[in-house]
Amino acid sequence: MRHGMTQGELASNVGVRRETIVFLEKGKYNPSLRLAHDIAKVLGVSIEHLFIFEEKENIKEHHRPYIP
Repeated sequence: MRHGMTQGELASNVGVRRETIVFLEKGKYNPSLRLAHDIAKVLGVSIEHLFIFEEKENIKEHHRPYIP
C-alpha cells in the first residue's frame, strides 16, 4: 500500500501469484533469494528493509563449538 501498489500488481511485477504475496505478508512463506531481490527491486528498497532473517533454534545447535 505504501508504494501505491496492490498485492496483485506486486505479484504480477515479480512473476508470482497474489497468494504468494499474501503468504509473505503473513509470515507463512520464506521467499527465495531471487524473489526477495525482485520484490525489493520493484519496491525500490533493500532486501533487509523488507525481510527479517532469523536462525532456527536447531541450526544454532549445530554451530556450538566442540569442547572435549
